Amino acid sequence: MELVRFDHRPFDALRAAFRWRIPAVYNIGVDVCDKWASDPGRLALLDVTTGEGIPYTFAELARRSNRWANALRALGVGRGDRLAIVLPQRPEVPLAHIAAYKLGAIAVPLSVLFGDDSLEFRLRDSGAQTVVFDGLAAAKLDRIRQRLPDLRHLIAVDEAALGVPGALAAATLEERAADACTPVETLPYDPAQIMYTSGTTGPPKGAVLPHAALIGHLPAFVLFNNLAPRPGDRLWSPADWAWIGGLFNVLWAGWHYGIPLVTFRQPKFDPERAFWVLERHQIRNTFLFSTALKLMRQAHTRGPRAGVRLRSVYSAGEAVGEELIGWGREALGVTINEFFGQTEMNLVAGNCAELLTVRTGSFGRPYPGHQVDVLDEAGHPAPPGTIGEVAVRRPDPVMFLEYWNNPEATRQKFAGDWALMGDLAVKDEDGYLWFKARKDDMIKSGAYRIGPGEVEECLLRHPAVAMAAVVGIPDPERGQVVKAFVRLASGLAPHSGPTIPPHARLTAELQQMVKDRVGLHAYPRSIEFVDELPLTTTGKVQRFVLRERTGPPA
Repeated sequence: MELVRFDHRPFDALRAAFRWRIPAVYNIGVDVCDKWASDPGRLALLDVTTGEGIPYTFAELARRSNRWANALRALGVGRGDRLAIVLPQRPEVPLAHIAAYKLGAIAVPLSVLFGDDSLEFRLRDSGAQTVVFDGLAAAKLDRIRQRLPDLRHLIAVDEAALGVPGALAAATLEERAADACTPVETLPYDPAQIMYTSGTTGPPKGAVLPHAALIGHLPAFVLFNNLAPRPGDRLWSPADWAWIGGLFNVLWAGWHYGIPLVTFRQPKFDPERAFWVLERHQIRNTFLFSTALKLMRQAHTRGPRAGVRLRSVYSAGEAVGEELIGWGREALGVTINEFFGQTEMNLVAGNCAELLTVRTGSFGRPYPGHQVDVLDEAGHPAPPGTIGEVAVRRPDPVMFLEYWNNPEATRQKFAGDWALMGDLAVKDEDGYLWFKARKDDMIKSGAYRIGPGEVEECLLRHPAVAMAAVVGIPDPERGQVVKAFVRLASGLAPHSGPTIPPHARLTAELQQMVKDRVGLHAYPRSIEFVDELPLTTTGKVQRFVLRERTGPPA
């Protein structure tokens, strides 16, 4: 069942002729795995983290995900139950997801980078009854588990995770389960997963995505891969499978088409290792966020990179820019296709170098099947050349169903049938969209979206901090990094000593606290201590004032 394929007709003709084909019964797990299992040798995944790589066929993943589903069912996991998955890129991620989908359960992907507070909030808010994890999350889960009343089972996928008291070994559960499993019949708009997205105010929100969301990703996947699939295609991306970019843009969309995927776990992005993966494993298609591209450009500045045989590179998160486009053509041999979306409605606009002229600075045009426009303050489509808010019109299969347990936030996301994306842009006469600014204060750092509220709340836990405000400031590698402005509690001064400059010790304490409690990706690279913070008459921090007066990170 291949639901979307395009030919070389002009882009406007594709848009005009496109119609969604949504099956009456649809399950992501069956689509991305089981439908390919009849070919016993068809490669699904090559894990090259160590050695030459461990191959996994679709047939093996189908059988093993059946075992996982049966084991989870025996633990009481069923339709509508939440299964949290706190893992890096490793084979157990798709096994856990596919098993959950086959049971009609709801997967909750969570990053191993989360600190204690961030992880606890998401597990508590989702009401996850079962967590699948490895040694990277073991200590955090051990510290917070007693504060999670819904949590019943911890499933450990490696030896380090088994150190958590009461953890069940995934290998043992799988061994004892049967091979055969009949997936439940899920409807296209049944919930498949909850993916948390941070906002600038208040706690993170859980966007509930339906099974049909994968179908909604397919037009973009075909087009930003320059008309995928083709013989020899092979996917790789360093993007975390806990985020929508790695999970839907690469893993699920690629497996819908039966394209093999290479996975490589690394604690920190290494541009030379990235080139090694591209060259050694004959990668033809890759999603590289802009920060990764910039680091790779620093590592290889001139001429074609020997051994790279790419057919497509796609990117998002921040503007790719003219220099990176030019470098990509020279070093990688392709034009980078920039695209646009967010967790709630992803991959709604972008480029396709095969069919469209890529205009540097534009994130492209609405992809077939998606109604995307720029709205004025009255909620009407703005004329070309006028700044407005980007919005997507429902119904659209890629769109989220609701925010989990947050009907008010769901209501505020929409203006009639338009879902508001919070990004300000201009549409030109030819329909290309040009990003101008974020309507709110979301910090976009590399592949991550960081809500200031979580970081500010963490800083306020320190007894020396009276008020805190967090903004994103420009960074040549990540696009933005976090900077914090802190007003100390009355009568308190920062720690110092004969060999420690004023504020240095407190700065280090606060940075470490954010690393531990929120995550390494979110800590403030610099902290400025201030007497007052700029406030509105209603007491809200004017972050735009702080951004205007700040310089580069210290």
